[in-house]
Amino acid sequence: MREKVVAALDKIRPALKADGGDVELVDVKDGVVTVRLTGACAGCPMSIMTLKNGIERIVMQEVPEVKEVIAAE
Repeated sequence: MREKVVAALDKIRPALKADGGDVELVDVKDGVVTVRLTGACAGCPMSIMTLKNGIERIVMQEVPEVKEVIAAE
């Protein structure tokens, strides 16, 4: 499943990089994907919307086994 998640994140990455940010995979465990937003995304007030409405939506669409995408603390 990790490889599928990486492939899904690679599809999202160009849009994030266009805004000066990026995403890195931290962990995949029991259907929960943990990611870290980096660059401009790290301090952006819209990062939660990006995470839930963008990254989570695409990852769950590409990898149906994923239950949730969360940000690393």
